[in-house]
Amino acid sequence: MKVLMVLTSHDQLGNTGKKTGFWLEELAAPYYAFKDAGADITLASPKGGEPPLDPKSDDPDAQTEDTTRFKADVDAVAALGNTAKLADIDPSGFDAVFYPGGHGPLWDLAEDKDSIALIEATLAAGKPVAAVCHAPGVLRHVKGSDGQPLVKGKQVTGFTNSEEDAVGLTEVVPFLVEDMLKANGGQYSRGDDWASYVQTDGLLVTGQNPASSADTAKALLALVE
Repeated sequence: MKVLMVLTSHDQLGNTGKKTGFWLEELAAPYYAFKDAGADITLASPKGGEPPLDPKSDDPDAQTEDTTRFKADVDAVAALGNTAKLADIDPSGFDAVFYPGGHGPLWDLAEDKDSIALIEATLAAGKPVAAVCHAPGVLRHVKGSDGQPLVKGKQVTGFTNSEEDAVGLTEVVPFLVEDMLKANGGQYSRGDDWASYVQTDGLLVTGQNPASSADTAKALLALVE
């Protein structure tokens, strides 16, 4: 089983002068869900090389068993430091694709033609795609085989407006994940703020927030197996 994990290359939090990137737990928890299931994991990003880590996700209170394990894992750290360039990825070489969140994807992956093509090709080949927290934002311009927005009529979730409000970035982000999914016709639903909540509709899996990352990965694995 080969799993592709796609990370952001974007490190600027709008015009705040602060840094953003990918959220560590949303990489680490799924990474070990896949690794412990025997998967061969490839990491990719738009620019390749080392993707930017959201500094807030490295705070002591944001650490979990999986983030601690990741930081101590020489192979994992090496893979993160040398991600493949997204444009060089052949979707046919993978059984599933997973997008960790963090705010970064809202700026780059949501608009990235290679990412959009990857998702469309993977789903067209009958293989599943998952995205957690802010990463459902990458579906913004993805179309289904009918030319309509991919999420139209589908059961989806993602970072809630109230969660975005709680972290004080409602006016900073280029778009709100919840609003975008609804505007594109998604059947958006949510759980409590900061609690795990996952939706699976056909080959598409979406998770609401960082707490959902392991469960989103497990739902993706269930579709592959």
